[in-house]
Amino acid sequence: MPAGARTNLEPGLIRAWARRGPQALALWPLSLLYGALTGLHRSLYRLGWLKSQRVPVPVIIVGNVVAGGAGKTPTTLAVVAHLAAQGWRPGIVSRGHGRATTDVRAVEADADPCAVGDEPLLLRRRTSVPVFVGQQRADAGRALLAAHPTTDILVCDDGLQHQALARDVEIAVFDARGVGNGWLLPAGPLREPWPRPVDLVLRTEPGPDLALPPGVQAFAAQRTLAAQAVRADGSTVPLAALAGSASLVALAGIARPEAFFAMLRAAGLPLHETLALPDHYHFNSWPRASHLRGTLICTEKDAIKLWRQRPDALAVPLRLDVPPAFFDALDQRLAVRGYHPRMHAAP
Repeated sequence: MPAGARTNLEPGLIRAWARRGPQALALWPLSLLYGALTGLHRSLYRLGWLKSQRVPVPVIIVGNVVAGGAGKTPTTLAVVAHLAAQGWRPGIVSRGHGRATTDVRAVEADADPCAVGDEPLLLRRRTSVPVFVGQQRADAGRALLAAHPTTDILVCDDGLQHQALARDVEIAVFDARGVGNGWLLPAGPLREPWPRPVDLVLRTEPGPDLALPPGVQAFAAQRTLAAQAVRADGSTVPLAALAGSASLVALAGIARPEAFFAMLRAAGLPLHETLALPDHYHFNSWPRASHLRGTLICTEKDAIKLWRQRPDALAVPLRLDVPPAFFDALDQRLAVRGYHPRMHAAP
């Protein structure tokens, strides 16, 4: 689909998914078909006709049931940092949504984001732990463990619906949308019915009341912008220093661009122009890249791709303050399943 068409379509769908209005009602019959197909797929795994593949280390899934970003990548970053602090040696696997390749491959810090995906590359640069991508996450996990045999736990960025990979802990992430109008795709935002069994629920933004599976508690994290913007060369600029600028152009190729723009404005930045682009936009043939004047400001995910054309662009990292009780609950889930971090000798 052309980028311009997607740019217009995505916000329209997000608005339609917020309520059960005429557009959602028109799509509701298709959601019944979608629900039947996804329900059949889940049943095949539940009945054992399709088999989940297990890797020889515990697996944590960080995912969501709502289409579009809900804060999975910041949550993955927080989980990996916590595991490392506890003595684990984590690795990350991902499908690499939006990449131009389909093979299993390692994500190196200098990789082409078009070949590995923007989010896996961001995870690799922010964590420095092994990251592998693959259409089948189990294949990616086995390749990672073969290349990095000291890895003793895997975190899967996305994949809540990818039943082919056996998992030990499931974390469902929600943003301010909650479950929207509560209908399945395409009439609503849900990839599968909710509530469904998970181990932990993390809310990255305040939102409407959320029905929870029995015995599951929702934890509230706080999502904020970092105090510093980052250039391609690693140098930083305090956000406060940009508050007096008259030529800030903010752009975002994420699921909810307006949420990023709102956070910038809340930080006191006067935005001269905002550009909402399709999620995972590649910027390879972006016609405005060399013509835009002023100071470009964007998300980290966008900067990984945009810096190749505009190294002067400023990326504003997103911070997620996760309550300690969430990590305590995660540690308990792992311990109940018999998993404990090993204390490793320094290399």
